[in-house]
Amino acid sequence: MILGHPQRPVSLAVGAPDRRKSLESLAALVQSPCQLDPCSAALFVFCNRERNKLKILEWADHGFWLHYFRLERGRLAWPMTAAASPQAVTLRQLQWLLDGLPLEQPTAYRPLRHRRIV
Repeated sequence: MILGHPQRPVSLAVGAPDRRKSLESLAALVQSPCQLDPCSAALFVFCNRERNKLKILEWADHGFWLHYFRLERGRLAWPMTAAASPQAVTLRQLQWLLDGLPLEQPTAYRPLRHRRIV
């Protein structure tokens, strides 16, 4: 499970970058062509072509973390999109992907925007 503030931005990279890419190469992909700041609070998630491995790039005050996830059996429900830009998702949706679920969960409770005490 990935820990963090529920409002932490998460960007799913489109396409399937070469899985041999180093931390520096992934940070360069975030910066150009995505035009995002790899040193921001966001998590940047990359998936391989077979959809069984993920790399998550995270900035932590003084340097980068590179998290690696390998699925032993099956495939991730990685969104297949023709868009050229990264797809913004919530931390909750990223956890769904890691749990083998698709991004859209019709039966999941949606986060409340306004709380009211009854």
